[in-house]
Amino acid sequence: MSATSDAAAQLTGVGLSYAGGVPALAGVDLHIARGEQVAIIGPSGAGKTTLLSVLACAIRPDAGEVLTLGQCVWQLSSAGLRDLRRRVFLAPQVPPLPPRQRVVHAVLAGRLPRWTVMQALRSLIYPVEAALAHAALAQFQLQDKLYLRCDRLSGGERQRVALARLLVSDAELLLLDEPVSSLDPALSVQALEVLQNEATRRNAALVVSLHAVDLALNRFNRLVGVRSGRIVFDLPRAAVTDALLAELYGAELNQSVQALPEEPAAVLRLSRCT
Repeated sequence: MSATSDAAAQLTGVGLSYAGGVPALAGVDLHIARGEQVAIIGPSGAGKTTLLSVLACAIRPDAGEVLTLGQCVWQLSSAGLRDLRRRVFLAPQVPPLPPRQRVVHAVLAGRLPRWTVMQALRSLIYPVEAALAHAALAQFQLQDKLYLRCDRLSGGERQRVALARLLVSDAELLLLDEPVSSLDPALSVQALEVLQNEATRRNAALVVSLHAVDLALNRFNRLVGVRSGRIVFDLPRAAVTDALLAELYGAELNQSVQALPEEPAAVLRLSRCT
């Protein structure tokens, strides 16, 4: 498999089936350039989460080839694959935060790939980079939760803690699955702005799956529409028409769109999809 020199991730003919032969992805070709920011949209069950997992080297496809950060993923040794995964950040929609864990430790877990075992153990006793975690949480208005237990957080707060973990990482490929699904509209916009600014600062590729079409249209220059495990379109924002969205979502379309404020201070009025 050959990749262009600017590729952060590249999929060629990728296919994957669930147990029982039900297709999850079929014939997927996708190129993500270094520093590029892409939104993946589509109805529930379209394959967005599976696609992100393949990009993150977390799932091996049944067919096709995967290249991540210049390396043919499934030709690597076990050690090589571990090293590559340290350079990729995947945030699931529901963050796997241990209930009794303190927020500071949950955020600093983003530092684990660069710490030695002794540093990690020492940080469990006394957080060695608490100021860094505090600064990351402040970006999401959660600095006052630094030493709170994770089971005391709301769903939206847990999502933002997981995003703060991204800020302290050194990852070069950032993959986020519905990262603002539990946030209100105003916080959703703010959180995406923080993430996009960080990706720009480190020239990292950012791929975000979103169910809210308005956020994708207003925050990203490139949109990839996925349905039934296939890419329906891969287009610049200006080329994504209402007709294409209607084809992609069908009856789900009205649930996937929020009203947008005419001015920055305006309040988003329509409810989010669930």
